[in-house]
Amino acid sequence: MRFVSWNVNGLRAILKKEQFYDVFFALNADIFALQETKMQEGQATLELPGYYQYFSYAEAKGYSGTAVFSKQEPLQVLHGLGNDYLDREGRITALEFPNFWFVDVYTPNAQDGLKRIDHRMEWDDAFREFCVGLSCGSLPASAEQSSKPKGVIMCGDFNVAHEEIDLKNPGPNRGNAGFSDEERGKFSALLDAGFTDTFRSLYPDLTGAYSWWSYRMKARERNAGWRIDYFLVSNDLADRIQSASIFSEVYGSDHCPVGLDIDL
Repeated sequence: MRFVSWNVNGLRAILKKEQFYDVFFALNADIFALQETKMQEGQATLELPGYYQYFSYAEAKGYSGTAVFSKQEPLQVLHGLGNDYLDREGRITALEFPNFWFVDVYTPNAQDGLKRIDHRMEWDDAFREFCVGLSCGSLPASAEQSSKPKGVIMCGDFNVAHEEIDLKNPGPNRGNAGFSDEERGKFSALLDAGFTDTFRSLYPDLTGAYSWWSYRMKARERNAGWRIDYFLVSNDLADRIQSASIFSEVYGSDHCPVGLDIDL
């Protein structure tokens, strides 16, 4: 199966560029996930024949949001972690299939000066517990309690460069949002809970592989980027990874799509 994830930084904006459909159909994913859709229900209509469409919306207009488009109809769809406070921003769309869970996430940004770091830490802990629960068959109270332990495939904008190899300029950015010890530690804790970074598992020493570039100072032209968009899989699926991709040639957003091909 092929999975693709893309932070589009505004779905309505990228639709106006007439590029989204070209990329979507060229990549031909079985499941295509979006982050930062920045829209409310009914604000855009997507013509995606052959795909079921699922959206999670933030309460605040023009903010956050996730979406998943799947060729296969899922058994159920979750639109949050099961936490009323943390679920206000539409940051989770999770689909259950017969043999795996698929989780699309847009992790909160800690913001300049780490102003939102406490919220971020709370989110990271809750998200880790959520994903571990899915893998163990322990579901949120809002879900249908018919699941059994199964593999988890998660993707999205995790808003953290895990290691120094994952950004162009680690030194000047140490302690900043996206490369703070706190955020990196929580990502390590997520991996330690039983998940594999698919791209790094295949390319442990590859440098210059980034998925986000600032719009400032011609960062993308200079490839002064960060790898903050990931596909993670539960460790029991790691030996089934066939390829992990970063589609850096794709424009339209300050992020590029990332992909995973896996034998399920």
